[in-house]
Amino acid sequence: MSAADQDWDEGHPERLYVITRGRSGLAARTTFDLVTLVVSRSEPTPTLPPEHAAILRICGSPLSVAEISAHLRLPVSVITVLLTDLLAEERIEARASVPPAALPDRALLEAVIHGLQKL
Repeated sequence: MSAADQDWDEGHPERLYVITRGRSGLAARTTFDLVTLVVSRSEPTPTLPPEHAAILRICGSPLSVAEISAHLRLPVSVITVLLTDLLAEERIEARASVPPAALPDRALLEAVIHGLQKL
């Protein structure tokens, strides 16, 4: 748990409850992880809650969920709830990080090596 998470949880847990309207980030974890990149698709409107508007403002260029959490000094669990809201409203675009390249098939590599040896 980071220092920011401890400050919020110990100091003002009721504020986090209000920000998320009592929802947890558990459902959002399937969509968002720490390295998911987020970029704004729209500008904040005056009717948006301040935390949602702040996310839209700072995500003019892609930021990871971890970076958004650090910038706003809110726990990742709260950020994932807010991002889920914005994604449902199509105000942001989320993209998973690039998966590590799959290892080539061992049989294919052996066939290439045998073919090269026969040359």
